[in-house]
Amino acid sequence: MTPTRAARPPFTVLVTLLVALTSVLLAPGRAAAASLQEVTGFGSNPGALRMFRYVPDGLPAGWPVVVALHGCTQNAAGYGTGGGWLQLADRWKFSVVLPQQQSANNLSSCFNWFQTGDIARGQGEAASIAQMVDRQLADTSGDASRVQVTGLSAGGGMTAVMMAAYPEKFAAGGIVAGLPYGCAQAVGSPYVCMYVGATQTARQWGDRVRAARPGYTGPWPTLVAFQGTADYTVKPVNMTDLTRQWTDAHGTDQSADASDTVAGFPHQVFRDASGRAVVETYSLTGMGHGQPVDPGSGGEQCGTAGAYLLDVNLCAAYRMGRAWGLDG
Repeated sequence: MTPTRAARPPFTVLVTLLVALTSVLLAPGRAAAASLQEVTGFGSNPGALRMFRYVPDGLPAGWPVVVALHGCTQNAAGYGTGGGWLQLADRWKFSVVLPQQQSANNLSSCFNWFQTGDIARGQGEAASIAQMVDRQLADTSGDASRVQVTGLSAGGGMTAVMMAAYPEKFAAGGIVAGLPYGCAQAVGSPYVCMYVGATQTARQWGDRVRAARPGYTGPWPTLVAFQGTADYTVKPVNMTDLTRQWTDAHGTDQSADASDTVAGFPHQVFRDASGRAVVETYSLTGMGHGQPVDPGSGGEQCGTAGAYLLDVNLCAAYRMGRAWGLDG
């Protein structure tokens, strides 16, 4: 059975509809919504990743860039939308780079934060992500001094990689349920890192960062970290180790200079000698493995609940953005 072809409307009706549609599209102040776009030819791409980006309509030159790295089994579009980054990009005006893993590199679509050939400067996936940053800055005339990198789980592990291997490219990093740089090399297994943690002193953790970029004297990226206390995929000890690693890299101690609660969750701030916050941590009481989100239209709300996107009435992307001054 074939569908019945609808009768054609009179020509005058078509003209009327076309004029009405044109007047709506060309109305003053109205523009087509921005969309996620794939970018090819961004460099030699030794890690064989895909590059997606989101640029709000009318974004002028000189605005910040956020690199957002998805977790295992996720993709660029889902993480960018679900995590709240595209929503905040429209609200606060910055562009977003969304690298995407390919199953040929990792069957679970995890970034290979544990593979030596993917975490060294100039090699593998780390080099591919650095090339994406260069391409985005060139295309959008972005502010090279205001590039941040963030990620969930394996994306969080790769965030630590980028902070260590390419510290000159990033002002700050945001790690959600992630792992310290060089953890797998310290214990010989990514699973030991995830489920047990590595036995390293703060100085040993800091030395791993310094070895990733020999001769670099700073400044190092600042860190905002989020971790669920009921996370059985990446144990909370990893946020403790991240704190040790990055406070040592910044030359400060491991004693919090401020402790309070945000949305009912424990929050700590570690400052350097000048009083600048160099590490912030959020301990999400009772939260499992995932990105904290707070769906809604309120001023502090962002994100959409889903797999590994957990509605806990706190949006991690908003908290990171505030810490990085993206809202100003």
